[in-house]
Amino acid sequence: MPARQSPFHNWLSLAGSITALGGLFAFTFLVAIDTFSRANNPYIGILTYIVAPAFLIAGLVLIFAGWWWQRRRDARAPGAAPASLAIDFSLPSHRRWLALFGSGALLFFLLTAFGSYQTYHFTESVSFCGETCHGVMKPEFTTYQHGPHARVSCAECHIGAGASWYVKSKISGAYQVYSTAFNKYERPIRTPIRNLRPAQETCEKCHWPEKFTGNLDRSYPHYLSDKRNTPYTVRLSLRVGGGRPGEGFFGGIHWHMNVANRVEYFASDPQRQTIPWVRITARDTGAVRTFRAKDFKDDPPPAAIRVMDCIDCHNRPAHAYRTPNEAVETEMAIGRISTKLPNIKRAAVEALTRTYADDAQAADGIASFLHQKYPDAPEAAPAIAAVQRIYREDFFPQMKASWKVYPSNIGHKDWPGCFRCHDDKHFAADGKSTIRAGDCQSCHTILAQGRGDELGRLAPQGVEFKHPGGELDPDLLCSDCHNGAIQGK
Repeated sequence: MPARQSPFHNWLSLAGSITALGGLFAFTFLVAIDTFSRANNPYIGILTYIVAPAFLIAGLVLIFAGWWWQRRRDARAPGAAPASLAIDFSLPSHRRWLALFGSGALLFFLLTAFGSYQTYHFTESVSFCGETCHGVMKPEFTTYQHGPHARVSCAECHIGAGASWYVKSKISGAYQVYSTAFNKYERPIRTPIRNLRPAQETCEKCHWPEKFTGNLDRSYPHYLSDKRNTPYTVRLSLRVGGGRPGEGFFGGIHWHMNVANRVEYFASDPQRQTIPWVRITARDTGAVRTFRAKDFKDDPPPAAIRVMDCIDCHNRPAHAYRTPNEAVETEMAIGRISTKLPNIKRAAVEALTRTYADDAQAADGIASFLHQKYPDAPEAAPAIAAVQRIYREDFFPQMKASWKVYPSNIGHKDWPGCFRCHDDKHFAADGKSTIRAGDCQSCHTILAQGRGDELGRLAPQGVEFKHPGGELDPDLLCSDCHNGAIQGK
């Protein structure tokens, strides 16, 4: 009687064996490259821990699909008895095959565990988040690299600790993968992100608003848009404050952080720049105060009321797009753009705010524009290089991303920021008391302002802000005139 043919002897199982062996070889080879390579390439990670294991698993599926198909085919043959699985440990061949199968299964499970672990960490890595999606995430990745959280991984803020939020983020990211693959993503990426983990579960792992911080001394160098690029610096004492109620001093900017008060608000626009309704609840007494803009009569929908947290002020903690004014003034302050060039601040800002199709056109346009302004000045070349670098780091025409579309709520110079609420236009029920706009001393004190000897005359009690170029209109906000660039641009 002829020997019975193995159910694995078929073309489907053979194709699966070749696919699985190829996947196993590719996985082993790519692991070696990923381990010993000095360069960090996100595509190596994708191939190693996602693509190669997928081929290995697909090959194993084909092997057993061929086995199942062959058994059914043999069972249907005329006069054939149904194939059965019998293991006889008295037969050396059975013992060898069982040992081989057990070793292979153990190796497969070890590789699967290793691959799963590596895949988990790879999909949380900065390179995966910032580089794999290429042009889509280029603005966020670039600004992240130059931001204050550049040593904090994306996942620590966007996901946080724990498996549950990891799974939620991957499920919500499924549409992002689809939109990237089929070019259906928005330009620019819409903010604020709606499905982030609460900020107090991520930010406060490192930052502690209840800890009393006190005051921070900060100097902000500026330059006027005149021929001499006149310097004008403002030195502030920022009242960060903090502290637990009942355990010492409490107040300052971190008064807003729900330590002693629960602050809630309703924003009528997606970017949370227009806030017509605010409610403050004292945690110790339960007293409630509600403030409304005059034209807002109804109560907001309960689902649209937001409890204020870190992100409502620090809304660009890792992806800040500098305004042209801010970026140029920084380069001037550290000497990369020489103040000897007449009107260089105005010229540099104008060069940045022109319309360009891409980075290459921007680099050429900036160079051409500034060369025409300063054809013979030796300081022009480093200034041009600095302005081109600003454009690369803060402007992304293909994604339509720049400071114009991403408001920053820290401060109140170029965007409403604090004045979204502190504008004297939010009235309590009595119609008299308001959320004050002029109470600037609660958040900061101006220690000195101006230039030269003026900066050496510190006033611990604070001085009134002196606006360069004339008196301020009390009915205007800073952002009504300042827009981060040359006015009108």
